[in-house]
Amino acid sequence: MSRLPDNDQEMPLVSHLTELRTRLLRCVAAVFLIFAGLFYFAQKIYTLVSAPLRQYLPEGATMIATDVASPFLTPFKLTMIVAVFLAMPVILHQVWGFIAPGLYKHEKRIAIPLLVSSIVLFYGGMAFAYFLVFPIIFHFFASVTPEGVSMMTDIASYLDFVMTLFFAFGVAFEIPVAVVLLIWIGVVDVEYLRKIRPYVIIGCFVVGMILTPPDIFSQTLLAVPMWLLFELGILAGSLIRKRRGEPEDEETPADQPPSTQS
Repeated sequence: MSRLPDNDQEMPLVSHLTELRTRLLRCVAAVFLIFAGLFYFAQKIYTLVSAPLRQYLPEGATMIATDVASPFLTPFKLTMIVAVFLAMPVILHQVWGFIAPGLYKHEKRIAIPLLVSSIVLFYGGMAFAYFLVFPIIFHFFASVTPEGVSMMTDIASYLDFVMTLFFAFGVAFEIPVAVVLLIWIGVVDVEYLRKIRPYVIIGCFVVGMILTPPDIFSQTLLAVPMWLLFELGILAGSLIRKRRGEPEDEETPADQPPSTQS
């Protein structure tokens, strides 16, 4: 007896796994291509990233490499990280292409702006850290260096330090997206978020204390934007809830046509 029904049940899973593999390969290819294009400029990229610290080093002082392979491996590692960051739009596009067929039309309307805004906010958080936070932090560290101590930072340690801050500020700037998403799916409402605002402010400073170096300046520079972005998320969530007050008649996935009655 034929087993076509079993094959029919297995094919959707196989096709989904095949599509997932294809999209993962596209993400890897995008990262590799960007990395290949940037590798020649690896040293210049590190010079650019280290500029906020080098401008506050004492006269005659330089950054140092304590490991034999650090002069090569550290810029190499930085270039790979930069390639992943630059490929993020492609990666998120592939993620969107994989999950979009299972979303409803009204979910697509909110998902696309969230994806775009998440990319913009993540890059915005990194830019905020580089142009505003780094100069303040490194100027402070240079000003409190004890007399008789030469400030000469290891290049690998510096990379780990700035990558932690880049990631912390990039994730922190995603707060509006997270707030809007929680309001949209009904986990919380705007009134509840407004009620817990004092606890959120305290939580922002606690997160700033955990994710940033142990100084009040960098903690405040992370906590205050997190709080303001939380308020922005509440505002955007309020506008979305008002729009959702209109009846929604899309109850079938976007890739399936609505049924009609004869």
